Amino acid sequence: MSETNSGNPYYHGPISDHFDGTRFYNPDGVEPGGFRSLFKWQFSGERSRWPKSVASPFPPAKPARKIDGDELRVTMVGHASVLIQVAGLNILTDPVWSKRASPFTFAGPKRVVPPGIGFDDLPPIDLVLVTHNHYDHLDLATLKRLQRKHAPRIVTPLGNDAIIRRVLPNSRITIMDWGDGVAISRDVRLEAEPCHHWSARGMRDRRMALWAAFVFSTPAGKIYHVGDTGYHAGINYRAAREKHGGFRLAILPFGAYEPRWFMKGQHQNPEEAVKGMRLCNAAYVAGHHFGTFQLTDEAIDAPVAALDAALAAEGVAPERFRALRAGEVFDVPVA
Repeated sequence: MSETNSGNPYYHGPISDHFDGTRFYNPDGVEPGGFRSLFKWQFSGERSRWPKSVASPFPPAKPARKIDGDELRVTMVGHASVLIQVAGLNILTDPVWSKRASPFTFAGPKRVVPPGIGFDDLPPIDLVLVTHNHYDHLDLATLKRLQRKHAPRIVTPLGNDAIIRRVLPNSRITIMDWGDGVAISRDVRLEAEPCHHWSARGMRDRRMALWAAFVFSTPAGKIYHVGDTGYHAGINYRAAREKHGGFRLAILPFGAYEPRWFMKGQHQNPEEAVKGMRLCNAAYVAGHHFGTFQLTDEAIDAPVAALDAALAAEGVAPERFRALRAGEVFDVPVA
């Protein structure tokens, strides 16, 4: 396969079925809307008003140092930031403790719910998973804090390492393409899988770093983590089931989805998330990506109400798909 070096500041590598030599893409997928569509959305006047602050119904969690055996515990920090404890490992996904999901400290989407775990109450962090480079998922300020206190291994898709190394040149980073696998410990393996999304940190780097979902194979069962995705006709969910058989737990996004004409390709809605649960054969779901930063038009309580309706329509017991609030702890039953 040929390799190019054509204006991508993050990644140079061989052309593939999801990389054209400069930009990554979703095979047979939908490109994100351009600037004209963005401006149309931003000036539509249909955005719901969120409260400036909300108290979680759960107190801040104080996690145990380690979980072993067949136990699997998930604790919600907020938005897409989740602490996974399994097989003696403490894993953080897309950690954001900053007040804004933004390149600026003075503007951009502001956190309305405090983190569900105080930063100083974190157990020793072994692994940080960064699924892609949007600011609500890749927060350099938080990664710097984690590096100083925990020096964790960071796993991220192609190209995102270049962004992280600009501020953490000595961090331990494992870079993965779709289909790659790596040993995390003696009995835990991690594989990168496709999801339907995109990436950008600014105006001129759209789709120049890869996005991915991940699967952990552990003694306590398989965990399917999706940081952000469009439903994509269920293609990636079916592929995950065909490859992995099923999951004790899927961690799925179900918020930030309106207006559908603009968001459908990149953010699934609650109905689609429930369909995805069934397609990938997940026994339980920890739902995330809602109720923390206002990124889109829907009201703050709309995703959970829509999720309740979707679960009822699909005949799925609500305890199987938990919309996790900040500080909530989910001890996942043995499937």
